[in-house]
Amino acid sequence: MYGISQFPGAAALLLLALGDIASAAKPSAGCGKAAGIAAGNHTLTVNSKSRWYLLKTPEAYDNNHPYRLIFTLHAMGGNPTLVANGEGGYLPWYGLPALATDSIGAIYVNPNGLDRGWANRGGEDVTLMTDILATVKENLCIDENLVFSVGFSYGASMSTALACSSAKVFRAISAQSGGLMSGCAGGDDPIAFYGQHGVDGDLNITVARSIRDRFIKNNGCTQEEFRSPAIGSGVHTKVEYKGCKEGYPVTWLEYDGGHTPQPRDKGVNATYSAVETWKFFSQFK
Repeated sequence: MYGISQFPGAAALLLLALGDIASAAKPSAGCGKAAGIAAGNHTLTVNSKSRWYLLKTPEAYDNNHPYRLIFTLHAMGGNPTLVANGEGGYLPWYGLPALATDSIGAIYVNPNGLDRGWANRGGEDVTLMTDILATVKENLCIDENLVFSVGFSYGASMSTALACSSAKVFRAISAQSGGLMSGCAGGDDPIAFYGQHGVDGDLNITVARSIRDRFIKNNGCTQEEFRSPAIGSGVHTKVEYKGCKEGYPVTWLEYDGGHTPQPRDKGVNATYSAVETWKFFSQFK
C-alpha cells in the first residue's frame, strides 16, 4: 500500500492543486442508479476482436457522486494486471489511488492492448476507449467533464493519441516518456497536457518535445526556453507554461535518467511521477 507519506512533497503539491480550475459537473447517465457494473475484469468486442479491461471503483462508491474517470494505460509488453498490482516497474494504478482522497476519489479503467501494445491500427484502440467510456457512463456515476488518461511509454503514446483525437472528451492527459507510436489523428484542439521524459531514455526525447510543443501551440501558451537537467546530475527540471487558454495548462518535466515509469532524483527513494500527475489532474474540479 502506498500512502501520501511515501511520496516526498506530496502534501505540499496537493495543496497547491486544490481549487485551481473549476467547471460545472456533467453527471453521467449512471448517476442516481444502482451500479450496473462492478469492479473487476470486463470484456467487450471492438472491430470483431475480443478486448478486456480492469475496473476499479471506490470502496464506498456513491451513485450520486460524479467521480472523475482515469484511464491507466500499460507500456509495451505490459498488461492491466501488472498495472493494477504495481508489478513490472509500475506503481498500482500509476500510484494515483493512494493520493486521491475519498472526497474527490476516482474510478479507474485499465484496458489491455492488442499484442501487449497500442498500435491503434485504423483507430481501433481509440474506439476501444470510446466504447469503454460509453459503458462506464451508462452504468456508473462519473463527471463527463473529468475524464483523464495516463500512461508510460506505449501507454503514453496511446494517451497522446487520445489527446489528438478526443480532446473534447478527455480533460487532460499525462504522457510519461512516450512518442507517436499510436498516431495523432486530429491533434489541433486544446487539451490540458502534462508530459515528462528522461533525457537519456530509449525513446527519442526530440519526438516527446515536439508533442509538448504541439499542445503549447494548441493551448495558446507562451513558449519559453527550457533548461534540461545535465546528464549525471540526478535531478529533474519542470516548467508550468504561462499564458495558456483558461483551463488548458501545459506542464513539462525532464529528468536525468532513462526509460522508467518511476524516475527518482538522486538520493530520493520515491518517484515524483504519481504526485506530479495527480497534482495536474486534481486541479480540475
